[in-house]
Amino acid sequence: MLTPPRTVVRRDAGLYALERALQRRGFAHVAGADEAGRGACAGPLVAGAAVLPPGRRGEVAGLADSKLLTPAARERVYTAVCDQALAYRVVVVPADEVDRLGLHVCNLAAMRRALAGLVVPPDYVLTDGFGVDGLGVPGLAVWKGDRVAACVAAASVLAKVTRDRIMVELDDRYPGYGFAEHKGYVTADHRAALHRQGPCAEHRFSYVNVAAVAGRSARPPRARRPAGETGTDIGNSEPMGRPDPVRGTVGVALDEQLRQPALLGEDVVMEGGWR
Repeated sequence: MLTPPRTVVRRDAGLYALERALQRRGFAHVAGADEAGRGACAGPLVAGAAVLPPGRRGEVAGLADSKLLTPAARERVYTAVCDQALAYRVVVVPADEVDRLGLHVCNLAAMRRALAGLVVPPDYVLTDGFGVDGLGVPGLAVWKGDRVAACVAAASVLAKVTRDRIMVELDDRYPGYGFAEHKGYVTADHRAALHRQGPCAEHRFSYVNVAAVAGRSARPPRARRPAGETGTDIGNSEPMGRPDPVRGTVGVALDEQLRQPALLGEDVVMEGGWR
Protein backbone atom coordinates (compact mmCIF):
# COMPACT_ATOMS: atom_id res chain seq x y z
CA MET A 1 0.00 0.00 0.00
CA LEU A 2 1.35 3.40 -0.95
CA THR A 3 1.79 5.89 1.87
CA PRO A 4 0.23 9.30 1.10
CA PRO A 5 2.70 12.18 0.95
CA ARG A 6 3.30 14.10 4.12
CA THR A 7 1.88 17.58 4.53
CA VAL A 8 4.10 20.13 6.26
CA VAL A 9 2.51 23.29 7.62
CA ARG A 10 4.78 26.12 8.68
CA ARG A 11 4.03 27.72 12.01
CA ASP A 12 4.04 31.18 10.42
CA ALA A 13 1.33 30.21 7.89
CA GLY A 14 -1.50 31.61 10.00
CA LEU A 15 -3.97 30.36 12.58
CA TYR A 16 -6.24 28.60 10.06
CA ALA A 17 -3.58 26.98 7.86
CA LEU A 18 -3.33 23.70 9.76
CA GLU A 19 -7.07 23.02 9.75
CA ARG A 20 -7.40 23.93 6.09
CA ALA A 21 -4.53 21.64 5.17
CA LEU A 22 -6.29 18.81 7.01
CA GLN A 23 -9.57 19.60 5.28
CA ARG A 24 -7.83 19.45 1.90
CA ARG A 25 -6.71 15.96 2.88
CA GLY A 26 -10.33 14.94 3.44
CA PHE A 27 -10.77 15.60 7.17
CA ALA A 28 -13.87 17.79 7.03
CA HIS A 29 -14.41 18.24 10.76
CA VAL A 30 -11.26 19.12 12.71
CA ALA A 31 -11.65 19.39 16.48
CA GLY A 32 -9.32 21.20 18.84
CA ALA A 33 -8.94 20.67 22.60
CA ASP A 34 -7.20 22.65 25.31
CA GLU A 35 -7.38 23.20 29.07
CA ALA A 36 -7.21 25.99 31.61
CA GLY A 37 -6.04 25.83 35.20
CA ARG A 38 -3.16 23.34 35.16
CA GLY A 39 -0.88 25.72 37.00
CA ALA A 40 -3.43 27.00 39.52
CA CYS A 41 -3.46 25.70 43.09
CA ALA A 42 -7.14 26.52 43.64
CA GLY A 43 -10.32 25.99 41.65
CA PRO A 44 -11.20 23.46 38.97
CA LEU A 45 -9.37 22.23 35.91
CA VAL A 46 -11.41 23.03 32.79
CA ALA A 47 -11.08 21.52 29.32
CA GLY A 48 -12.71 22.78 26.15
CA ALA A 49 -13.21 21.27 22.71
CA ALA A 50 -14.53 22.87 19.53
CA VAL A 51 -15.18 22.13 15.86
CA LEU A 52 -15.24 25.24 13.68
CA PRO A 53 -16.91 25.35 10.26
CA PRO A 54 -14.61 25.06 7.24
CA GLY A 55 -13.63 28.10 5.19
CA ARG A 56 -14.59 31.66 6.01
CA ARG A 57 -17.53 30.57 8.16
CA GLY A 58 -14.99 29.22 10.63
CA GLU A 59 -13.02 32.45 10.95
CA VAL A 60 -13.73 33.96 14.37
CA ALA A 61 -13.00 37.67 14.69
CA GLY A 62 -10.21 38.31 17.20
CA LEU A 63 -9.50 34.62 17.81
CA ALA A 64 -6.11 33.93 19.40
CA ASP A 65 -4.53 32.01 22.24
CA SER A 66 -6.67 32.91 25.26
CA LYS A 67 -3.58 33.93 27.23
CA LEU A 68 -2.85 36.66 24.67
CA LEU A 69 -6.31 38.24 24.90
CA THR A 70 -7.62 40.76 27.40
CA PRO A 71 -10.55 39.62 29.59
CA ALA A 72 -12.98 41.74 27.53
CA ALA A 73 -11.62 40.35 24.25
CA ARG A 74 -11.88 36.79 25.58
CA GLU A 75 -15.54 37.33 26.43
CA ARG A 76 -16.24 38.60 22.90
CA VAL A 77 -14.40 35.70 21.31
CA TYR A 78 -16.11 33.23 23.65
CA THR A 79 -19.51 34.44 22.48
CA ALA A 80 -18.43 34.28 18.83
CA VAL A 81 -17.08 30.73 19.20
CA CYS A 82 -20.32 29.57 20.81
CA ASP A 83 -22.30 31.19 18.00
CA GLN A 84 -20.15 29.95 15.10
CA ALA A 85 -18.89 26.54 16.16
CA LEU A 86 -20.42 23.46 14.64
CA ALA A 87 -20.00 21.86 18.06
CA TYR A 88 -18.35 22.70 21.35
CA ARG A 89 -18.10 21.16 24.81
CA VAL A 90 -16.65 22.22 28.15
CA VAL A 91 -15.71 19.74 30.89
CA VAL A 92 -15.06 20.85 34.47
CA VAL A 93 -12.94 18.81 36.90
CA PRO A 94 -13.41 19.88 40.55
CA ALA A 95 -10.40 20.44 42.79
CA ASP A 96 -11.08 17.29 44.80
CA GLU A 97 -10.90 15.19 41.62
CA VAL A 98 -7.51 16.72 40.83
CA ASP A 99 -6.37 15.80 44.36
CA ARG A 100 -7.74 12.26 44.12
CA LEU A 101 -6.59 11.29 40.62
CA GLY A 102 -3.67 13.61 39.87
CA LEU A 103 -3.34 16.57 37.55
CA HIS A 104 -2.09 14.83 34.41
CA VAL A 105 -4.68 12.06 34.60
CA CYS A 106 -7.48 14.61 35.04
CA ASN A 107 -6.13 16.78 32.24
CA LEU A 108 -6.20 13.97 29.69
CA ALA A 109 -9.51 12.64 30.99
CA ALA A 110 -11.14 16.05 30.66
CA MET A 111 -9.90 16.60 27.10
CA ARG A 112 -10.94 13.09 26.13
CA ARG A 113 -14.45 13.59 27.49
CA ALA A 114 -14.77 17.01 25.90
CA LEU A 115 -13.80 15.61 22.50
CA ALA A 116 -15.91 12.48 22.86
CA GLY A 117 -18.92 14.58 23.79
CA LEU A 118 -18.95 16.73 20.66
CA VAL A 119 -22.25 16.31 18.82
CA VAL A 120 -20.40 16.66 15.50
CA PRO A 121 -17.92 13.74 15.56
CA PRO A 122 -14.46 14.96 14.53
CA ASP A 123 -12.58 13.40 11.65
CA TYR A 124 -9.26 14.63 13.06
CA VAL A 125 -8.24 15.94 16.48
CA LEU A 126 -5.65 18.57 17.39
CA THR A 127 -4.65 18.93 21.04
CA ASP A 128 -2.42 21.41 22.79
CA GLY A 129 0.77 19.68 23.90
CA PHE A 130 -0.59 16.31 25.02
CA GLY A 131 -1.80 13.49 22.80
CA VAL A 132 -5.19 12.04 23.72
CA ASP A 133 -5.70 8.34 23.01
CA GLY A 134 -8.89 6.35 22.66
CA LEU A 135 -10.81 8.66 20.33
CA GLY A 136 -10.97 6.36 17.31
CA VAL A 137 -9.84 9.07 14.88
CA PRO A 138 -6.44 10.40 13.80
CA GLY A 139 -4.96 13.01 16.12
CA LEU A 140 -1.94 15.19 16.62
CA ALA A 141 -0.46 16.85 19.71
CA VAL A 142 0.80 20.29 18.69
CA TRP A 143 3.32 22.25 20.72
CA LYS A 144 1.70 25.59 21.60
CA GLY A 145 -1.31 24.47 19.59
CA ASP A 146 -3.43 27.38 20.83
CA ARG A 147 -1.14 29.68 18.83
CA VAL A 148 -1.06 27.44 15.75
CA ALA A 149 -4.54 26.02 15.15
CA ALA A 150 -7.80 27.98 15.25
CA CYS A 151 -9.84 25.12 16.73
CA VAL A 152 -7.35 24.73 19.59
CA ALA A 153 -7.38 28.49 20.19
CA ALA A 154 -11.19 28.37 20.27
CA ALA A 155 -11.05 25.54 22.80
CA SER A 156 -8.59 27.50 24.92
CA VAL A 157 -10.95 30.49 25.01
CA LEU A 158 -13.90 28.28 25.99
CA ALA A 159 -11.89 26.72 28.82
CA LYS A 160 -10.34 29.97 30.05
CA VAL A 161 -13.55 32.03 30.11
CA THR A 162 -15.48 29.22 31.78
CA ARG A 163 -12.85 28.83 34.47
CA ASP A 164 -12.47 32.59 35.04
CA ARG A 165 -16.21 32.89 35.59
CA ILE A 166 -16.10 30.05 38.12
CA MET A 167 -13.24 31.73 39.99
CA VAL A 168 -15.19 35.01 40.20
CA GLU A 169 -18.06 33.06 41.78
CA LEU A 170 -15.63 31.42 44.21
CA ASP A 171 -14.29 34.84 45.17
CA ASP A 172 -17.76 35.71 46.53
CA ARG A 173 -18.02 32.36 48.30
CA TYR A 174 -14.51 32.44 49.79
CA PRO A 175 -13.56 36.10 50.35
CA GLY A 176 -10.06 37.18 51.21
CA TYR A 177 -8.13 35.02 48.75
CA GLY A 178 -8.48 37.28 45.71
CA PHE A 179 -9.74 34.53 43.40
CA ALA A 180 -11.39 37.10 41.11
CA GLU A 181 -8.00 38.73 40.46
CA HIS A 182 -5.46 35.89 40.24
CA LYS A 183 -7.94 33.10 39.35
CA GLY A 184 -6.31 30.64 41.74
CA TYR A 185 -2.76 30.94 40.40
CA VAL A 186 0.12 31.46 42.80
CA THR A 187 0.78 35.17 43.11
CA ALA A 188 2.28 37.11 46.01
CA ASP A 189 -1.21 38.14 47.16
CA HIS A 190 -2.52 34.59 46.93
CA ARG A 191 0.49 33.24 48.82
CA ALA A 192 -0.01 35.81 51.57
CA ALA A 193 -3.73 34.96 51.82
CA LEU A 194 -2.92 31.25 52.10
CA HIS A 195 -0.58 31.91 55.03
CA ARG A 196 -3.03 34.36 56.62
CA GLN A 197 -6.23 32.32 56.27
CA GLY A 198 -5.11 28.80 55.47
CA PRO A 199 -6.51 26.81 52.52
CA CYS A 200 -10.21 26.80 51.72
CA ALA A 201 -12.31 23.95 50.34
CA GLU A 202 -11.47 24.93 46.74
CA HIS A 203 -7.70 24.67 47.13
CA ARG A 204 -5.84 21.67 45.72
CA PHE A 205 -4.39 19.94 48.76
CA SER A 206 -2.18 17.73 46.60
CA TYR A 207 -0.15 20.79 45.60
CA VAL A 208 3.05 21.36 47.56
CA ASN A 209 2.41 25.00 48.48
CA VAL A 210 -1.10 24.24 49.75
CA ALA A 211 0.01 21.13 51.65
CA ALA A 212 2.84 23.07 53.26
CA VAL A 213 0.41 25.63 54.65
CA ALA A 214 -2.20 23.04 55.65
CA GLY A 215 0.32 20.77 57.39
CA ARG A 216 1.33 17.25 56.49
CA SER A 217 -1.49 15.63 58.46
CA ALA A 218 -4.16 18.00 57.21
CA ARG A 219 -6.85 16.74 54.85
CA PRO A 220 -9.21 18.64 52.56
CA PRO A 221 -12.58 19.55 54.07
CA ARG A 222 -15.10 16.75 53.69
CA ALA A 223 -17.58 19.06 51.91
CA ARG A 224 -15.88 20.81 49.04
CA ARG A 225 -19.17 22.46 48.06
CA PRO A 226 -22.04 23.97 50.07
CA ALA A 227 -24.74 21.50 51.11
CA GLY A 228 -27.15 20.68 48.31
CA GLU A 229 -24.78 21.75 45.52
CA THR A 230 -22.96 18.98 43.70
CA GLY A 231 -20.75 21.13 41.52
CA THR A 232 -21.11 18.62 38.70
CA ASP A 233 -23.17 20.65 36.24
CA ILE A 234 -22.61 24.35 35.95
CA GLY A 235 -24.10 24.68 32.50
CA ASN A 236 -27.38 26.11 33.72
CA SER A 237 -26.07 28.57 36.29
CA GLU A 238 -26.61 32.16 35.30
CA PRO A 239 -23.01 33.46 35.60
CA MET A 240 -21.83 30.66 33.30
CA GLY A 241 -24.36 31.45 30.61
CA ARG A 242 -26.56 28.82 28.98
CA PRO A 243 -24.71 26.60 26.48
CA ASP A 244 -26.67 25.59 23.38
CA PRO A 245 -28.37 22.27 24.28
CA VAL A 246 -27.48 20.86 20.85
CA ARG A 247 -24.01 22.21 20.14
CA GLY A 248 -22.56 22.95 23.60
CA THR A 249 -22.64 21.06 26.90
CA VAL A 250 -20.81 20.95 30.22
CA GLY A 251 -19.80 17.89 32.24
CA VAL A 252 -17.28 16.49 34.74
CA ALA A 253 -14.35 14.16 34.06
CA LEU A 254 -13.92 10.94 36.01
CA ASP A 255 -11.21 8.30 36.41
CA GLU A 256 -8.83 7.61 33.49
CA GLN A 257 -5.47 5.95 32.93
CA LEU A 258 -2.25 7.94 32.63
CA ARG A 259 -1.11 8.75 29.09
CA GLN A 260 2.27 10.09 28.09
CA PRO A 261 2.46 13.42 26.26
CA ALA A 262 3.48 13.64 22.62
CA LEU A 263 5.06 16.86 21.44
CA LEU A 264 6.08 18.30 18.09
CA GLY A 265 8.95 20.48 16.98
CA GLU A 266 9.02 23.68 14.97
CA ASP A 267 6.82 22.79 12.02
CA VAL A 268 3.73 20.60 12.13
CA VAL A 269 4.07 17.38 10.11
CA MET A 270 0.72 15.72 9.44
CA GLU A 271 0.76 12.01 8.73
CA GLY A 272 -2.22 10.99 10.82
CA GLY A 273 -2.00 8.68 13.80
CA TRP A 274 -4.88 6.88 15.41
CA ARG A 275 -5.71 8.19 18.85
